[in-house]
Amino acid sequence: MFPSVKEALEELEIARNLNPGPWVDHSKNVGMAARNIAEKIPDMDSEKAYIFGLLHDIGRRCKFGFVDIPTHVYEGYKYCMEKGWDEVARICMTHSYLRMQDEFSCEPETEHEKAIKDYIMNCGKPDDYDKLIQLCDSLATDYGFVILEKRFVDVTRRYGIMEGYIKGWEIAFKIKEDFEERMGCSIYDVLPNIGRTTLLCPKPWKPPVNSN
Repeated sequence: MFPSVKEALEELEIARNLNPGPWVDHSKNVGMAARNIAEKIPDMDSEKAYIFGLLHDIGRRCKFGFVDIPTHVYEGYKYCMEKGWDEVARICMTHSYLRMQDEFSCEPETEHEKAIKDYIMNCGKPDDYDKLIQLCDSLATDYGFVILEKRFVDVTRRYGIMEGYIKGWEIAFKIKEDFEERMGCSIYDVLPNIGRTTLLCPKPWKPPVNSN
């Protein structure tokens, strides 16, 4: 199950108040990219794709400031399961792990990382919506849409190079190529103003300091 578009947008605004930051506008752009791509693919539900994109990072509502990848993944999953949105909960889990089961070659240390590993190892192969949000997460910034290479550099500037990044990039390009074959056009053709926003170079976001 998943909420309506109206509910998803309301959830994002609630989350913005809890933890302001560029992640909210990024989420809106992921939703837009997912909707625009899904509209061009037979048998995909563009509204469902939009909602999944809007809420993929909803776990960042859990605290003020910077929220790391495992934390926002797990907190998003828990929150959506509490709401009864099991399909969105799955997207919260899968969107950051393009390599899926191959991401987990060692035993995680924290309880929530262990829960993520257990889920990913047992959730089966990624479906079209898993792949779509994984791809769109790599196409959308808070200020618009960019080519994959630009987004990969942006993420690396914020988090540094992690083991497995390059393999994840290769999977993203493969997903892009597969969707483009089904669309009959480039994914970049359906992302507004991507030529302009790709050339923008804002500094990486730094989390605010809570004065309370």
